Amino acid sequence: MRMVKCIKLGQELPGLDFQPFDDELGEKIYQHVSQKAWDMWLAESPRYINTYRLDLSDPQAQEFLRQQMKVFFGFEKGEMARTAWTPPREPR
Repeated sequence: MRMVKCIKLGQELPGLDFQPFDDELGEKIYQHVSQKAWDMWLAESPRYINTYRLDLSDPQAQEFLRQQMKVFFGFEKGEMARTAWTPPREPR
């Protein structure tokens, strides 16, 4: 099992078995993102797709989602775009 120092979670964790994209971002993810953090992104990304009604065949939509991914994993500084979903509040 390949281990990585996960940039998102700050721990040594099992890495991905594959490079998700054939470019520099895919290589960064493969080298620095754990499977656990990747799974977190896969759960989070539909919120952006649905909130912003992204057509992933559109290069601008693809770039928007890739930018959110870079910020999510910590490859770039910035704030994540807002989504329609908000976490439930803690009872008082």
